[in-house]
Amino acid sequence: MVQKMEKRRGRPRAYDPEQALAQATAIFWDAGYAATSLDELSAGMGMNRPSLYGAFGDKRALYRRALERYKAMVAAGMRDALGSGHALPEGLRRVYGRALALFLSGERGPRGCFLIGTALTEAVTDPGARVTLADGLRTFDALFEERFRCARSEGELAADADPAALAKIASAALQSLAIRARAGESRSALEATAEAAIAVICRKG
Repeated sequence: MVQKMEKRRGRPRAYDPEQALAQATAIFWDAGYAATSLDELSAGMGMNRPSLYGAFGDKRALYRRALERYKAMVAAGMRDALGSGHALPEGLRRVYGRALALFLSGERGPRGCFLIGTALTEAVTDPGARVTLADGLRTFDALFEERFRCARSEGELAADADPAALAKIASAALQSLAIRARAGESRSALEATAEAAIAVICRKG
């Protein structure tokens, strides 16, 4: 009996946690939290309900895990795009370009931003979703601000530029792109909006 139990404990998991969470994110992203059923999650993730609960907890816990995963993924992409190896306009162009590729994805149509598109609604009644949303926005602001401080010190921005204020403008443009993408605005129009934001942020005079 002991040997059988040890063998059972030593067996590998029958699912890939990261892949399962990615699938859950896609399902929540398309329909939102409230409209997504446990049956849809179970089928999409390839896990029965007991396994899903054992791995991720209830539906709310799974959703919050998906939000945290998305927030971390976007932040990592922004850090890479804004890297000091690129001039400021190019770095911003890379951020917005990658964001548009994400916002315009989806089998059913443009999905926009997972965080903005789903957590805005849930934040009204779910304090955890509200905290994750606010933390995500602060994180994105901070990444922009850090790059703008560096740009100011290197002469890419005017000496009296306000990195914190410019970060809010950059983030606002990002959020606008997400909303407009989900509303069906064309890629060319979205790219024009991004370029306009870059021109405003990088203006020296």
